Amino acid sequence: MLSWTVTFIIIAIIAGVLGFTRIARGAAGIARIFFFIFVVLLLVSLVSDVFG
Repeated sequence: MLSWTVTFIIIAIIAGVLGFTRIARGAAGIARIFFFIFVVLLLVSLVSDVFG
C-alpha cells in the first residue's frame, strides 16, 4: 500500500505543479484536491506501517 501511495503522491505533485502555475487553470482545483487526498493517504500509510 505504501508503494501505491508514493506513486499517487508523485502524480498529484506533478498535477499540482501544472495546476498551481496556471498552465492548466481548469485542473487546478482537481489537482489541489488530489494532492491533499494523497498526502493524507501517505500519512495514514506511514503510520500504519510504523505501528502495524
